[in-house]
Amino acid sequence: MAKLNRGTVKDFSGFDARADAEICRKAMKGFGTDEESLMKVLIHRSNAQRQEIASAFKTLFGRDLKDDLKSELTGNLERLMVGLLRPARLFDAHALKHALKGAGTDEKVLTEILASRTPAELRNIKQVYEEEYEANLEDAITSDTSGYYQRMLVVLIQANRDPDGHTDEKLVEQDAQELFRAGELKWGTDEEKFITILGTRSISHLRKVLDKYMTISGFQLEETIDRETSGALEQLLLAIVKCVRSVPAYFAETLFYAMKGAGTDDDTLIRIMVSRSEIDLLDIRQAFRRNFAKSLYHAIQKDTSGHYGKALLLLCGGEDD
Repeated sequence: MAKLNRGTVKDFSGFDARADAEICRKAMKGFGTDEESLMKVLIHRSNAQRQEIASAFKTLFGRDLKDDLKSELTGNLERLMVGLLRPARLFDAHALKHALKGAGTDEKVLTEILASRTPAELRNIKQVYEEEYEANLEDAITSDTSGYYQRMLVVLIQANRDPDGHTDEKLVEQDAQELFRAGELKWGTDEEKFITILGTRSISHLRKVLDKYMTISGFQLEETIDRETSGALEQLLLAIVKCVRSVPAYFAETLFYAMKGAGTDDDTLIRIMVSRSEIDLLDIRQAFRRNFAKSLYHAIQKDTSGHYGKALLLLCGGEDD
């Protein structure tokens, strides 16, 4: 069954790759850059159509569209536009490679991508990573992480989560009791139980486990994770539980905190807006409005400026106030 596109970006009707390539070339030719024209074309085309524009650009002008964008644009706008041009199937693998590169690991990126993607998406990421970088993603992650955080990531990377289907009420009860015993009822925490249950059970099963856990313990599993774990492992377990409840709500919350307080986490803002623009950005907008009493559009408008801000607003695709 084809997945419903709940994104803000869809195939542009009346698409003409050559005409678009010519607009892009004209926008970057000579002195100065016409950012508005570039944004209008590239943001309002689907990722597949952008690949056709890049191909037409090379055919017509013997130039690489991505390289031209890099030399004509700067800062966040450059990162956003180059991100939009990256083939969708490469996007996550590229983000993970970047997160594992050089000194220090960007655990936030590892957590966000590996906690929120489906088993099919994770299998694709592993394959693409291998093809593009001639390296094994699991090896790259294990050499850059440690402890229970590493073990939870390795479980997720296996992409062997049970498929959704009939849920066994007895196992639901058993899992909820085991999580309760592993956390609240134990001196210290049995992290392994959390890792196995949260990393391998189906999403529909885990939703029932979360409800049952609340009945048994009197509080949400997130509260237990918060009390019983810390650091990168805590963030990863929380991300998994939030994605079990609702992936769009998880991304809405991540966007909210990327723009909260002093300074903006532009990397996160760009990564989520680009990667979800053809998947569920409409649902993320709804969750944002519902959970934070303001629209995503309004939050972006308040927190960003210039062509970069305008480009994000185009990608956001509308106001929900």
